[in-house]
This record gives sequence, structure tokens and C-alpha cells, in this order.
Amino acid sequence: MKALSVFVGPKAAARLATEGWHADLFDGLVGASGGPKWLVLGHLDRTLWRSLLHQRERPLTAVGSSIGAWRHALLAQRDPIAAIDRFERAYLEQSYSCDKPSVTEITNVAAELLRVGIGPDGETSIVEHPWMRTAVVTARGRGWLARPEGKRLALGLFAAALSNGLSRQTLEQRFQRVVFEAGPVASSPYRPADFNTAYTALTAHNTVAALMATAAIPYVFGGVPDPSADTAATHWDGGIIDYHFDLSQLAASHSPSQPGLWLYPHFGSGVTTGWFDKFLPWRRGGIPTLDNLVLLCPSDVFLRQLPYGKIPDRGDFRRLDVDERIRYWQQCVQASKQLAEDFEELIGGSDPLDGVVLLSR
Repeated sequence: MKALSVFVGPKAAARLATEGWHADLFDGLVGASGGPKWLVLGHLDRTLWRSLLHQRERPLTAVGSSIGAWRHALLAQRDPIAAIDRFERAYLEQSYSCDKPSVTEITNVAAELLRVGIGPDGETSIVEHPWMRTAVVTARGRGWLARPEGKRLALGLFAAALSNGLSRQTLEQRFQRVVFEAGPVASSPYRPADFNTAYTALTAHNTVAALMATAAIPYVFGGVPDPSADTAATHWDGGIIDYHFDLSQLAASHSPSQPGLWLYPHFGSGVTTGWFDKFLPWRRGGIPTLDNLVLLCPSDVFLRQLPYGKIPDRGDFRRLDVDERIRYWQQCVQASKQLAEDFEELIGGSDPLDGVVLLSR
């Protein structure tokens, strides 16, 4: 059984066929929102670092929302493997005082998990990393959605969901994408043209606030006062706009003759652009054909053999008691070692395109 599926765009396939897998092949790394879904990618992230990325010399933009940004924060530590180990262990064992914990309790637990993962000096490691340019995406609320709580916040979310059903671009009236970037801003290949995107420097002073903001699901996790200090608005989960990201917004190349590639370790083969879109069947789709994309994800066969036939998700807190949830999550983490093993076999083999699926127009 192949646990790992690999989807490759046409130009990405051409470069892989010519150059093989190597550390400087990619200009960008994408990390999607998804809460506990990240657990199935932990061993793959470790292998990406150990067998590929740690040999880099050129800058790499790591753009992420919510847990995707947190994964990148772990990879930016001086010892990424130890950081992932700490965070994974704490994440598996997280607990709450009751079945329906308050927003405050969930936020406090999340803050503890983040600190365990990045350690006492993690902010410095992130912003001073020699080649990883962490880009944390948040959604700055506008109008009623700039409020941290209250009935008007709920009405604003309801209006946003309704209008999004008509057009994703209507969200721009209610949210602004903000990208907190480490390193030289001008050098980043992530420059989306929509949502009046604002850019600000990721610093040791605002890194934790930005990482908390990008995971702030309204009414689940407390919103964060503007980490940039530019406005009085509340920042929310970056996945509201960029749940799995609009991949068409990724820069296609760093030079016309040699397109830079984007590496996307993902939870599955479906890419849903924004958080509200996941409730709309016509917005949930497959993988768009993007010339410079390399997407890694669990195969359908792998997913079917997991307990409950799925990877972890936030609903497990509601469906399972604490012991059953931890046991199930641990089983998924253990099984996901197969993804890492398949990836190592691919990049170490004689055929860099062995078993990959070529995305065609």
C-alpha cells in the first residue's frame, strides 16, 4: 500500500525529471488550516526537514494559516525535530475542565501548546532564521467583525457566510488579509492580488500574537488585538480567507527560465480555498492545475485503513471521550509514519517521478 499521494504540476514535473529532488528546488512552502488534522503530517514534516530542507541555501517562504503557520514555526526552530516532538506530545494530551470549555480556557490551552512547541526563545529563532521566511496569514476584521465578541460579531459572521455563497470576493468587505513576514519583505514570492492584502514585519515582539491570531476561530478561540498595532481591529483565523489557500495566487517563478516550485504537504487531495467554502459543495474541489505545485497528501487507501476511516479533526473532542480520543490520535500518528517512509523512498530512488500523479489542464 502506498500511503503517500504526490501530485505534480507540468513545470514542476519537468524540473524534477531533470534535477531530481533537492533542497533548493522550492521557493515556497504552504501550510493549510485544519486543527488536529496536522497530526497526520507530523512525521512527514520531520522527514522533509531531515532528508531535504535542512540542506537549503536559498530563502524559502513558508506561508501558512492557523495550524499550518504553527507547523512552520516549529520547522523554524534551531532543533525542529525536538520542537515537533514537544508540540505533538502536548497536543495529543491536551485536556479541558469540562466537555464544553469556555473560549478563555481553549485560548489559554492553545497558548500553552504554542509556547511548549517553540520554546522560550522561539520567536527569535523564527524571525532570525537563516533561510526560512515565515509568513503568518491572519484575517483582520472589518466593521462588526473588528469586535472581539458580542452579538454584532455573530451577525457579521452570518452576513459573511451568506454573501460568500454568492461570491468569495464579498468577504473583502468584512476581512482584510494581513501577512506577517519574517525577513526581507520584497524578496517574498507570496504576493496575492486579492483582499487588499496588507504586509507587516514579523518581529520577536509580535510573533506569538500573530500565531495566536491566525488560529483564532470566532467563538472557539479568542480573537487577538491587531498584532501590527496599526489599528484597533481584532484579527481572526487566517483560514477564514485562506483555509487551504487560493493556489492561483502563488507566484509562478523567480525567473522566467527556471520556475520556482511550491511544496504543499496537505491533509488530503481536496483543496477548499476559504473556511466558509467548506459548507458549499460547489466550492469544495480537487487540486487545481498549477504549473509549479508539488502537493503531498495521504492516499485514499491510507485514509480508509485508519480508525474511523479518517484523520483527526476538531469534531473528535465532541464525539469521543478523552481516553478514546488520545488513543485514536496516537494510532493515526503512528500510522502516518508510512507517509514519511514513502516520501524518503521517492526522493532517494532512481526515478524522481515514480508513482506521482501529473496534474494536467
